[in-house]
Amino acid sequence: MEFTNDNIITEKRKFIHSLVFPAAFFILLWIIKLIENESGWDLYYLGIYPRKLSGLKGIIFSPLIHADFNHLVNNSFTLLVLSVALFYFYRPISYKIFFLIYIISGICVWTGGRAAFHIGASGIIYGIAAFIFFSGVIRRDTRLSAIALIIVFLYGSMIWGIFPLNPGISWESHLWGAIAGVILSVVYRKYGPPPVIYDLKDEDEENYEQIHENEPLS
Repeated sequence: MEFTNDNIITEKRKFIHSLVFPAAFFILLWIIKLIENESGWDLYYLGIYPRKLSGLKGIIFSPLIHADFNHLVNNSFTLLVLSVALFYFYRPISYKIFFLIYIISGICVWTGGRAAFHIGASGIIYGIAAFIFFSGVIRRDTRLSAIALIIVFLYGSMIWGIFPLNPGISWESHLWGAIAGVILSVVYRKYGPPPVIYDLKDEDEENYEQIHENEPLS
């Protein structure tokens, strides 16, 4: 694989594109929290309340609502990093994966969650993390495998979030988000970045010529 100026420009454009939606969603989360804070409103009632018709609206709104700024900081920056990776490596299906995780995890929480308001974007975070990790494993792609290892290294402790260890945390959102990500990594295993093909032939020929250029002809 040869890197040219055109390749570099293309990669820069691809990276910039991968920032647009994640950054816009990141800003949206912060705008909502700032408005909520300045107005004195408490938007928790827009969260998912399982098995109640009034709680269905939370499937759309719950990822946008956070309990406090600490909750928002933890979720928004992690979501930004993972979303950029998703949109960079899976550009053709990135929006589809993002919103499928968004909706599927919300529906599952509404169906099987505890009787309480569930808020926050953590379900999407767990979904994207699971999707990228298992997609890298399934594809056996060195780049995706590297990202998978980084995810394990940086967010390995996330695994504990799918267990009911803390009654104040919506582990159901974490669990269903992760399950949605795993399922989508299997369903869309044939989609995404093509494997990198390295052209070693020309390099081998060049090395051979350098080694044998001073040998006498026979």
